Amino acid sequence: MQTAHPTIAPDREIACDESGWEGANLVAGSSEVIAYASVRLSVDAATECLRELGGRTGHLKREYKASHVLRADRRSTVTSLLGPAGPIHGNAFVHLTEKAYFVVGRLLDLVLGQSADVASAGVDADRRLTGLATTLSREGPEAFGRDRWQAFLVASNAVLRAWKPRNVREPVDAFVDVVETLTARDGGGRVGAILDELRRERSVAYAARAQLLEHRVLQPALEPLIPALARTILHWSRGGGIDVSIVHDEQSALTERRIRRLERQLLRPGRRLRFRQVDSRTDPRVQVADVVAGVARRLAADELRGRGDAELGELLRAYIDPASRWCDERSWSRLGPTR
Repeated sequence: MQTAHPTIAPDREIACDESGWEGANLVAGSSEVIAYASVRLSVDAATECLRELGGRTGHLKREYKASHVLRADRRSTVTSLLGPAGPIHGNAFVHLTEKAYFVVGRLLDLVLGQSADVASAGVDADRRLTGLATTLSREGPEAFGRDRWQAFLVASNAVLRAWKPRNVREPVDAFVDVVETLTARDGGGRVGAILDELRRERSVAYAARAQLLEHRVLQPALEPLIPALARTILHWSRGGGIDVSIVHDEQSALTERRIRRLERQLLRPGRRLRFRQVDSRTDPRVQVADVVAGVARRLAADELRGRGDAELGELLRAYIDPASRWCDERSWSRLGPTR
């Protein structure tokens, strides 16, 4: 992949970055949310945007970050960035991932859904399994209590990890043990029915995990950046109908093979996906995407925790992908697009 920043940027090039990604252990990090942002700005417009933000916050740095915005006069600075008169209005798109929900959905996809969601880069999720994941994520914490629910999430995450490719059975056995413990103590209701279905599929889970490990290079289960990028490509390519060029902050997960696979999956025959990675310090457009992602993650996480700002959340709503991986009803009612 190219890494150099060209003197002249391609027409319609989209700049992307994320905030909140902390590695494949999605349920043990400091952030509950990943925000993946893309912006369509010229280099000059992005430079001016950063200059304006720097002037507002009193910080002028080589690399501008969301923390500079959020540490400053938060309301006026975020309003100037996200508001209808701001530089990115109509030119930005944000995909949100609620990490715990993502793990639950991918676990159900692996054990009960033949990994259709993983194989399609998150584009063709099974509706029944999505419903089960939503029910489990919404009702599980209250049904089991915080500690036992966290144990379920940790065991689920371990089944999906591919860091020990020869270890097929052990994570599955540990997961089923957790499920059996939960169903023995609280086995009723809709949540109990879902866990009981999972408990009966130990042998299926062995085979599914073996397949996951075999295809981990092209189809990783615990890379939420891939479905986020897929949604971004579909948005800016108008559903796969036009070529799209992307400049991205450096990410080891986004290999050339995975990008070319997304091109085949998402774009219509004859359409092209141009993709290059850069050091964010060299491209002001990627820095703007990073700022938008960081601001979006903070606002979304605050909403998830019940500490949201209604005015700023309403501004963010205009940029949110309606197909974000989010299941919390109360916060989504304040973040999700209304149109």
